[in-house]
Amino acid sequence: MRSTSKTIIGETTGYLLARVCKAHRGSVGDALAEVGLHVGQEMVLLHLWQRDGLTPSELAGALGVEPPTVTNMLSRMERAKLLERCRDPEDARCTRVYLTDKGQELREPVERRWETVEERAFVGVSSEEKTLLRNLLSRLHDNLTREPNSVQ
Repeated sequence: MRSTSKTIIGETTGYLLARVCKAHRGSVGDALAEVGLHVGQEMVLLHLWQRDGLTPSELAGALGVEPPTVTNMLSRMERAKLLERCRDPEDARCTRVYLTDKGQELREPVERRWETVEERAFVGVSSEEKTLLRNLLSRLHDNLTREPNSVQ
């Protein structure tokens, strides 16, 4: 027998999570604009700060986006002199992405702005609650990225 109650989308946890994500993205976007970046570009920088010289397809995989999206981002960031694309000296068919000095210098200002948004988001939230939220969000992410038939 089917349940007669309907889920009201606006009352779901997922809806609230989507609203939080949108608000966070807006706050991060405003903060990044202060240093001339667009939302998402800091994620490219993050991966290159961790390992300079990635290929565009490695970046796409790390970011969870399609290669054309990365290509567009890299073009824009290259025009801003944040990075450069160079042929791999060992494989001319392969392109690698390297940060410029300007891209390297953005690390501290970008991290500081992310930290400021994080602090603002967690006003009034205890460290225990923050840890619990991180664990729950991690579990939700795992559930949503796992194959549908393998949910435990």
